[in-house]
Amino acid sequence: MGKRGRVAERRKTKPAVIGGMIAVVVGGAGFGVYALYGSGAAADDRTTNTSASADHKDVKTGPLSATEVTTAATRFLTAWQQGKVPLAAAVTNDTTAATTLLTGYTKDAHIEGVTLTPGTRTGDKVPFSVKGTVSYKGTSKPLAYESSLTVVRNKEDGKPLVDWASAVVHPDLKDGDTLVTGESGTPPIKAYDRDGGELTTAKYPSLGPVLDGLREKFGKVAGGKAGVELDVVRGKASEKAKLSDKTLLTLAKGTPGSVKTTLSPTLQAAAEQQVAKQARASTVVMRPSTGEILAVANTSHGFNVAFQGSLAPGSTMKIVTSTMLFEKNLTTPTASHPCPKTYKLAGWTFHNDADSEIKQGTFKMSFGASCNNAFINFAPKLSDSDLTKEAQQVYGLGMNNWAIGVPTFDGAVPVQSGAQMGASLIGQGGVRMNPLNMASVASTVATGSFHQPYLVSPTVDDRTLAKASRTMSSTTQAELKDVMQYTAAYGTAAKAMAGLGPNYGAKTGSAEVDGQEKPNGWFTAYRGDLAAAGVVQAGGHGGDTAGPIVAALLRMGG
Repeated sequence: MGKRGRVAERRKTKPAVIGGMIAVVVGGAGFGVYALYGSGAAADDRTTNTSASADHKDVKTGPLSATEVTTAATRFLTAWQQGKVPLAAAVTNDTTAATTLLTGYTKDAHIEGVTLTPGTRTGDKVPFSVKGTVSYKGTSKPLAYESSLTVVRNKEDGKPLVDWASAVVHPDLKDGDTLVTGESGTPPIKAYDRDGGELTTAKYPSLGPVLDGLREKFGKVAGGKAGVELDVVRGKASEKAKLSDKTLLTLAKGTPGSVKTTLSPTLQAAAEQQVAKQARASTVVMRPSTGEILAVANTSHGFNVAFQGSLAPGSTMKIVTSTMLFEKNLTTPTASHPCPKTYKLAGWTFHNDADSEIKQGTFKMSFGASCNNAFINFAPKLSDSDLTKEAQQVYGLGMNNWAIGVPTFDGAVPVQSGAQMGASLIGQGGVRMNPLNMASVASTVATGSFHQPYLVSPTVDDRTLAKASRTMSSTTQAELKDVMQYTAAYGTAAKAMAGLGPNYGAKTGSAEVDGQEKPNGWFTAYRGDLAAAGVVQAGGHGGDTAGPIVAALLRMGG
């Protein structure tokens, strides 16, 4: 839904009705609080103005009284209801922002006949209900919702004022957003799976954000006709947070267009069932040979962590690290390479999980056991930018140029030095990924080259898919498959991947998060021409939590 111009409309004002009583204007600014809340409010008034001299008054400080809170709230709500925007804005601590949004409430959102009814005050917070009518070009519909405001004391003069935020006007508004009514910027769409079945949130609850993203991207080219809606049009801050415009009320339905996706109905249904078994799980399934996304699911349906999450991937990142080490001829799967219990780098001491160690063993054994220090102790032989270049050039990560058909976060592997560079080698430090990124990593290993994941064929809108600047050698691919197959058969992924071999490979991960008791559990794997990845936030070890989700989906590939 795009931003749209609006024609200003003048509306009639009515006396303010709050709580069933008409507010009385006192001197054009104040309102009769006692008529609204009863004289009992005065008994809770805990502060008074006192004169320090004939020409100076002390600034009120301390907690707000009930009278101060209700008076400020009443003045604001009554002025807003009467359409007296300057008066309402003057009772806030940001008159400019309040004036802009309250003016747009009538001019751009076309909301009229507003009635604002306060609820029961709780401390400095006053909830209120909103009822009005949205009218646009002869079409009208009632609007009703709940909101709230908080009263604060102005530091400069001690006056009680409404603490301004866009959410006061409507709870779905973030600062910088606006309300707009008119023909929707993008027509509605009907999205279909690869077999022609319609995709709905009733059938697949995870797909809400995906369907919103599809409409935003393809609504104008899918052959539909726009309807008339009241929308939240996102400002710069919300757009940066990748929040899409949101429809609050549909006055007239548009004619939907259609867009076909690559989703598999059987895998999507299975993915929904698998993530539902965990409190905070996300997963993605894709086809390595083409890049087609076959399933995406999240336990939480409000934000698409699977595509847009930005989380430390833990030891699953060791796939990318190993690619770099193999290409630089620093090690091979069968090379002798011990994993010490601790390793010091740039004044920081790194530990393995449970202080384990491998005194005599191969690099493949350390990969299979996910032994951290067997990777970190390569740091002195590496440049700060080596891992970043590997991720970008071979795996297409961190370039911010994926075009899958809906918004995504394409991974981040920043250039770091010292201990942070060492931490990046094991998927900590500044490295950030999501299941889409890590499913793509496993896919790249499976085929030997990067195929950008996509949800809608690029032929629909002639968009250009991202490409990696180079391909790993066949020798490096064979080495990666060797260590990942070993991990799936004998290492930390063996329990989850049991019975899925021999054409398979996997990597587990556990990513520590500050302030979180358990790490995020990660798992990525391929089997034949399927690849999948998953994360269970605060789940613990990836092999125990995300592993069963991924393995169950790979098992459906036959």
